[in-house]
Amino acid sequence: MTGNAATDVRHVTVDGQYQVWTRKVGHGPIRLLLLHGGPGCTHEYFECFEEWLSPGEYTCYYYDQLGSFYSDQPDDTSLWNVERFRGEVEQVRQALGLEEFYLFGNSWGGMLGIEYALEHQAHLKGLIVSNMTASIASYTEYLGQLRSHLGPDKVGVMKAHEAAGDYENPEYQALLTELYNRHICRIVPWPEPVQRMFSHLAAPVYNTMQGDNEFVVTGNFKDWNRWADLHRLTVPTLLSVGRHDSMNPADVEEMGRLMPNARVSICENGSHLSMWDDPATYFSALKTFLNDVEAGEFSPDAAPQTKQP
Repeated sequence: MTGNAATDVRHVTVDGQYQVWTRKVGHGPIRLLLLHGGPGCTHEYFECFEEWLSPGEYTCYYYDQLGSFYSDQPDDTSLWNVERFRGEVEQVRQALGLEEFYLFGNSWGGMLGIEYALEHQAHLKGLIVSNMTASIASYTEYLGQLRSHLGPDKVGVMKAHEAAGDYENPEYQALLTELYNRHICRIVPWPEPVQRMFSHLAAPVYNTMQGDNEFVVTGNFKDWNRWADLHRLTVPTLLSVGRHDSMNPADVEEMGRLMPNARVSICENGSHLSMWDDPATYFSALKTFLNDVEAGEFSPDAAPQTKQP
């Protein structure tokens, strides 16, 4: 997938005063608007899409949300909330002239995709919720299970530093890195676009909404819960998760049962960034979903699509 980085970049005005960065990549009839994670990450870790999606078949719209590295970064923490970002996506959609398109969201972007679809699914041809569960409570419960695998001594060390607010302690950071390498991205060292994305993380956005790190959720979206609303999402949906994800695969399977028109894909070798550490499974499921919807042949699967290791 190729494009001219200069001519395909467009800055969209949101909230009447701010500029957010977008870039069109590819020229195919199947159009996807990509919502990055974080909150406060960037589009950069989506560069792997260009290896797997043909530019003649697919058009991807990269989009850095307000506050992120390539977009305006206003110094106003009141902007960093779920409701405002949901409205921002609709403003970007309108500016790009997207109808009958696919909304793709990874992690926080998956949460945002669910939020957007609950209000605006009439504009969508399909929804892809990648590596995200239906509530933060479900997420934090599973994080506790994953962290327990470090053993009681290491968990005790982490909790002690957290209680002291000493998140930058080298001992704490080393244990956090161990968890990240197990459950965020299993390719070590991390691929350069992933490292670049994390180096550009917008801390004010992330800290306000998430908290201090992936395993500490103290931000303003900590009470987010959409389990009771999933039945309202009738648009064809792909739910993707990694077996080693920081999201619980069992939760994603349950989401598939609650949504009337959803298909589940489990990347057996993947983690939270399974587009990087299990790309063959990840993109095969994505392309099959898109092609099935395009052909009018989509149906939910009775069992999750998986690929054995």
